[in-house]
Amino acid sequence: MKGHYLVGVRMNEGTKRKNKLMIIPRAWIPKVLVFWVIIVCLFSYFIYAGMDGVNKERRKEVLGSMCDQRARMLQDQFSVSVNHVHALAILVSTFHYYKNPSAIDQETFAEYTARTAFERPLLCGVAYAQRVVHSEREDFERENGWTIRTMEKEPSPMRDEYAPVIFSQETVSYIESLDMMSGEEDHENILRARATGKAVLTSPFRLLGSHHLGVVLTFPVYKSKLPPNPSVEERVQATAGYLGGAFDVESLVENLLGQLAGNQAIVVNVYDVTNSSNPLIMYGHPYQDGDMSLKRVSTFDFGDPFRKHQMVCWYLQKAPTSWTALTTAFLCFVIGFLVGYMIYSAEAHIGKVECDFHEMQELKVRAEAADVAKSQFLATVSHEIRTPMNGILGMLALLLDTDLSSTQRDYAQTAQACGKALITLINEVLDRAKIEAGKLELEAVPFDIRSILDDVLSLFSEKSRHKGVELAVFVSDKVPDIVMGDPGRFRQVITNLVGNSVKFTERGHIFVHVHLADHAKVVMDVKAESCLNTGSAVLLSGGCQVETLSGCEPADDRNTWDSFQYLIADEQFRMTTEETSQNVTLLVCVEDTGIGIPLSAQKRVFTPFMQADSSTSRNYGGTGIGLSISKCLVELMGGQINFISRPQFGSTFSFTAVLKRCQKNDFGDLKKPLSDDLPVGFRGLKAIVVDGKPVRAAVTRYHLKRLGILVEIVSSIRTAVAMSGKNGSLRSKNERQPDMILVEKDLWLSTEDGGINLRLIDWKQNGHTFKFPKLILLATSITGVEFDNAKQAGFADTVIMKPLRASMVAACLQQVLGTGKMTQQGKDLANGSTFLSSLLCGKKILVVDDNRVNRRVAAGALKKFGADVACADSGKAALALLQPPHDFDACFMDIQMPEMDGFKVTRLIRKMESKANDQQRNGGSAVGRKAEWHLPILAMTADVIHATYDKCLKCGMDGYVSKPFEEENLYQAVARFFELDHISEP
Repeated sequence: MKGHYLVGVRMNEGTKRKNKLMIIPRAWIPKVLVFWVIIVCLFSYFIYAGMDGVNKERRKEVLGSMCDQRARMLQDQFSVSVNHVHALAILVSTFHYYKNPSAIDQETFAEYTARTAFERPLLCGVAYAQRVVHSEREDFERENGWTIRTMEKEPSPMRDEYAPVIFSQETVSYIESLDMMSGEEDHENILRARATGKAVLTSPFRLLGSHHLGVVLTFPVYKSKLPPNPSVEERVQATAGYLGGAFDVESLVENLLGQLAGNQAIVVNVYDVTNSSNPLIMYGHPYQDGDMSLKRVSTFDFGDPFRKHQMVCWYLQKAPTSWTALTTAFLCFVIGFLVGYMIYSAEAHIGKVECDFHEMQELKVRAEAADVAKSQFLATVSHEIRTPMNGILGMLALLLDTDLSSTQRDYAQTAQACGKALITLINEVLDRAKIEAGKLELEAVPFDIRSILDDVLSLFSEKSRHKGVELAVFVSDKVPDIVMGDPGRFRQVITNLVGNSVKFTERGHIFVHVHLADHAKVVMDVKAESCLNTGSAVLLSGGCQVETLSGCEPADDRNTWDSFQYLIADEQFRMTTEETSQNVTLLVCVEDTGIGIPLSAQKRVFTPFMQADSSTSRNYGGTGIGLSISKCLVELMGGQINFISRPQFGSTFSFTAVLKRCQKNDFGDLKKPLSDDLPVGFRGLKAIVVDGKPVRAAVTRYHLKRLGILVEIVSSIRTAVAMSGKNGSLRSKNERQPDMILVEKDLWLSTEDGGINLRLIDWKQNGHTFKFPKLILLATSITGVEFDNAKQAGFADTVIMKPLRASMVAACLQQVLGTGKMTQQGKDLANGSTFLSSLLCGKKILVVDDNRVNRRVAAGALKKFGADVACADSGKAALALLQPPHDFDACFMDIQMPEMDGFKVTRLIRKMESKANDQQRNGGSAVGRKAEWHLPILAMTADVIHATYDKCLKCGMDGYVSKPFEEENLYQAVARFFELDHISEP
């Protein structure tokens, strides 16, 4: 568009509306800028005028405050002096006239006024003048020895009345004998004082003997007491004299201003404005430099109602330039000008900005599309890989159920293991993608921690035995049996950590132990304090045996017996946290004595797809994603993960997880309670564990205690024999004999006890033969020669192989003790094949999948458990088969199918069922054999990102099974519906 610029302003009226643009002609732009500058100038001027006016007003307020303060202080000080003069007049009246003879003379008056001068700091001096009429003048002068004189110190001419000074302060002794009536100001003052009976002031005049301006204060002195409300004549007749005090106003004001000296000097003038047309200046100069534009007039009262006084103040210097206002106005002008200039400059580039904006919008759409494509790509890759893997693993499972030779079975099992490893890798990559997208959510179901740890150890038992590595687990008694959380993710973290430890450990041990985090912290703090108080410390070295699970030195020296014994000493440390607390924080440690992590690689341990070095992946395998996923899962569980590692000594990974205590009403949701798996027939039995390593012995005791067996630990076989009652030693008659003795293989083979033939031991006491305890060997690995030697030494045929698990220990003890299976007969595991067969036997199930191989795998897996399976290769075929009435009990529905996906098919099936149910409720004939139509539909797909459980429920599905599904997943998917059907059927 020529001759115009487009100035665009986005209008927030909705995300789909276009931007509205205001078109400004190009020729107007400079005029608009000039107009803007004028507006900014006016605005800046108003800002300056406003701020300068505020400053002037503040300056005026300060001047008024200072002037009022000085006037008030001058008045207050003057009033105090007036009161003292009044008191002196009363003193003269009382002691000079009311006393006969008089108690006051010139010497007494002078001495008294000199001593009390500090009470009258504003007065130059005080004097008393006696009233003398002309008829009494001659006698008065003869009595006092001097002649009455005028102010000019000449003999006073004849008058009707005189007021000569008879008493005076030493500072004004020169006025003695002077007639106060001869002065014009004093004469007027005396007449007004005796007429009013109050203090009166003269107008300002030059004080006698001084060049300063001043005023004289006069009080009448009466020779007798006046009646109430006396008249002027009565006051004149009773007047005996006059007491006066002289004020030096200039000195007074100078002293006052000196006391109030401040940063802002002001000029002060004091006026007598009794005659407003001709004010008399009492202090200051009428013409003086200064800021005369701003004045303050303050009135004050000296106690004489006839006289009026004012104090006029102004600043000595003119008001300084208001730089703040000037700077602010200038800055406002600069800012306004810059804003206008910026708008003017931006206008030239607005077209480019609009183009960039549209380009960024397009890039944003592309980025969002790329993110969707990434997720879709992962889902597609997952589906495309899982679909053939489902066929491979399914067919291998069916193949393993047939009669195969040993070589064929080995080949098939190897292929199945490789396929499962590939599925695990795919799951890890998809888990990482879910975590990055923030779509991974945790379950909150009850589960048994000890059962999960036993399951994890069973996964790595063969590999640890092959390496000769001690693998063990220990869970503190303080940890609840059942907690609420996500068992799958908790198992995944433990499996990753234990798997890494097994991978990188060739000697020593791998030890998994679980404690309450708060309890572990308290114990470690107490232990550290104990070490500080006793001055002891644990010193480890690579060449010495230390008290750990295997005797090898760990990376974290806190995991030795010195610390572990405090954690298991329940009677010594008590938790302050009540067990009724809703949350429980677990501390899980996985300790190994492997190769450790190089110091240079420890910072990137939790970085995805990172290995310690290039040789790690080459020698040990792995993708480097497990620890990254574990860290994310631990943080989702409200905890943190840390590690301590020393090269060639091993690593100790520890993490915390915040779980919830399981309420009693939640136990019904527990899918596999361990208490149903462990037999109860061992409760009350007694066992002796012979082990020289206390940590390993504690682990063995932990597993035996889970079976209800009482355990004692000894460090040698001879001690165990002695405790068993040999020759009556170490055991009382009423104490129970042990039922079994469990001996560690390495201790049995040691020099000290290896030569003992346990069959030759005399098991008699006081002539009675006791039952020979069962001797059981504990071993991580054992050779045929060692096994034969153990049998000859008296050990049972069954050796308990490590890692120890409660179920495995129970099975071995059943064989040794000959008790058979002590669990309730006929009670199979909830996820076992027998129970699954009882659920699916005779059930008619429809499998809907567009892939022929997947249909065969699913049908073969379901038929394996006795189900009657029908297949459909499309959604349309499934709709035809599931049109009510039908006789299907469940449907496994693939989600990603051509023409019509599983979600749409499910919605259409639910509509058909709803229509049939409405017909039955409205009184129509029952459609089919069911009173209420609702077919359990289970999603069956390899898409584990988009086909989430929530989405399945939203479209009307009842559950979700990912491909390839295994026996346990299949049970969990169908058991709920068929159990409910079984209960509801009559």
